[in-house]
Amino acid sequence: MSREEVRASVSLASIFALRMLGMFLILPVFAVHARSLPGGDSATLVGLAMGIYGLTQSFGQIPFGAASDKYGRKRVIIIGLILFALGSFVAAAATNIYWVIFGRAAQGAGAISAAVTAYIADTTREEHRTKAMAMVGGSIGLTFALSLIAAPVLYQAIGMGGIFILTGVLSIAAIFVVAYVVPPAPLAPAMNKVPFSSVLKNGELLRLNYGVFALHLTQMAMFVVVPAALVQFADLPIAEHWKVYLPVVLGSFILMLPAVFAGERRGRSKQVFLGAIMLMCLVQAGFWLVLSHPDGMHWGLLVALLLAFFIAFNILEATQPSLVSRLAPASAKGAALGVYNTLQAIGLFCGGAMGGWMKQHLGPQSVFILGMAVSIAWLIIASGMRNLPPRGVAQPAAV
Repeated sequence: MSREEVRASVSLASIFALRMLGMFLILPVFAVHARSLPGGDSATLVGLAMGIYGLTQSFGQIPFGAASDKYGRKRVIIIGLILFALGSFVAAAATNIYWVIFGRAAQGAGAISAAVTAYIADTTREEHRTKAMAMVGGSIGLTFALSLIAAPVLYQAIGMGGIFILTGVLSIAAIFVVAYVVPPAPLAPAMNKVPFSSVLKNGELLRLNYGVFALHLTQMAMFVVVPAALVQFADLPIAEHWKVYLPVVLGSFILMLPAVFAGERRGRSKQVFLGAIMLMCLVQAGFWLVLSHPDGMHWGLLVALLLAFFIAFNILEATQPSLVSRLAPASAKGAALGVYNTLQAIGLFCGGAMGGWMKQHLGPQSVFILGMAVSIAWLIIASGMRNLPPRGVAQPAAV
């Protein structure tokens, strides 16, 4: 990759990661913190507060992506970051669960994910685009991991309001990164336009779109339950949850790298992909068994399940955007990424809302039955995916 490509990819991936940071930082602590807020004793409202960010994002992904095509990527990204900052400050000042929900909705309203990934496609050559998109996927996984480690410590030091203020300030800083660090996109060459309907009907992309929906639904639903489980079974106060997350996250990154490299270099991306989904299914089944038999559960089993979850999550999160960029028609990558990010956001909302409702009305173990069902369906759907050749080997054109 050239210096300009590296500069564009790293700076834009960092902005993408910031967006996810605003959502992920509350996951390990909010379910416990919400009990101190009026209305926060309702698990349904807590799940809604966690997931509504994804709902409002889903409404904006395709319109923001289209606007970036017409009015310019930088302008649209900056508008989205402003909305994100405003929502952060509203949530910081919230005195009840309803104002938190409103602030989270405003955070998600500036849906810039599609515009950012389209910008990356604009500023990288085809032969390096997979690497750039993998940076985005990796940044999401890394942000998620760092959030789980940092959130309990930040919560202890500055409280939930301080966490929201911090994400708002970082969003403002990101505006300057967009304006002065991200290089301008080159003029795109003329290409034959592909109808949007063909993107929606593309079977390979449909599999990946369902996959990102399933992954983030499962992730969000899990973390309606996991923080309280750590308090109950590991006897860890929330400020000390980093003692579990830090070794688990670091170990998962070390263990996931050989699988990702083998899949890319040896043309076994399908086998690695299906293996990670199967591991996700097993994790959900394991959590269900743990919560169904709490008296016989050792907290070490909970930690082992978290390690397995992060291995699967990091593999899937790092590879899926890369696969979308490789499989989408060249002239419709922005549209394909807009749909992909829309399904990701819908998954986040559904996971938070459904996880909260199910925990309250059906018990915490029901959340992992949902995760199992969604993951098994994903495994069946993904089993028919095309196995891409190693990088640099010609592949059939996307249809």
